[in-house]
Amino acid sequence: MKVVAAYLLAVLGGNTSPSADDLKRILGSVGADADEDRIQLLLSQVKGKDITELIASGREKLASVPAGGGVAVAAAATGAAAAPAPAAEAKKEEKVEENDGTDDEDLGLSLFD
Repeated sequence: MKVVAAYLLAVLGGNTSPSADDLKRILGSVGADADEDRIQLLLSQVKGKDITELIASGREKLASVPAGGGVAVAAAATGAAAAPAPAAEAKKEEKVEENDGTDDEDLGLSLFD
């Protein structure tokens, strides 16, 4: 990730096609190690491409990444279907929280006092 960040910093600085030495210099300026293999891999993948197009295609790919809660992750890990999730949500909605008259403010348990 730091190699990608260095590349983006170089592009933002006006260098439309940064070299490996440019990236090493940026990483070295903040005391980060420069992995030659990762730098070469990144440069080979972005060679001749416009940065705005790369960012746009990355956003499209990220839009397809599930961003659900633990149920979707657990279902994906076990191979189970995610169908039980709506039933669990319905149970949560049915449960009504009863207020017994004690709030955090009444007990003096406020986080900011």
